Amino acid sequence: MSITLTTWSLEQTSPDDLRPARVPEGDGIVVRRSEVPSPEFSRYLYTAVGGDVHWADRLSLTYAQWKEIAEKPGAEVWVAYDRGTPAGYVEFDPQDDGVVEIVYFGLIGAFRGRGIGGHLLTEGIRRAWDLAERWPDREPTKRVWLHTCSLDGPHAMANYERRGFRLFETRTETAEESETPGPWPGARV
Repeated sequence: MSITLTTWSLEQTSPDDLRPARVPEGDGIVVRRSEVPSPEFSRYLYTAVGGDVHWADRLSLTYAQWKEIAEKPGAEVWVAYDRGTPAGYVEFDPQDDGVVEIVYFGLIGAFRGRGIGGHLLTEGIRRAWDLAERWPDREPTKRVWLHTCSLDGPHAMANYERRGFRLFETRTETAEESETPGPWPGARV
């Protein structure tokens, strides 16, 4: 079945563009960098977060391809934990000329709607802006960008805009609707 798919691309061009979200109540939420590149952990996060919102573009990747993504200099994964349990993540793809793309961002279904997403996105954006501090061979970040689409969660676009991202491109195309793969084959969230 064909569907209309809209993709929005958004950007920040200064760290001053960031409008931070409030920190969720309680002391159980922490955001930490996953410092050891791990294809297994990266794939876990990707399937757990994206399984119910049609993320399928990386499902066919080999272990070697996951490893290459995880070990790319400047690529980082930041994970939100709720009392030690992974709740969601943000992943960067460092690009040329001081550009950082947030390639994946989201929460596992059970953690949505609790204010964790705004906090995680805030911390992810901060870390994208200071990426060169951790990767001395990179030039300072000049632009942080991402894209979202009409298949993503219903609050994604609003969260990006509330954090200070500005729309710079909209594309609409016809695409084939696919089933959501779930966090693992045969699962339904």
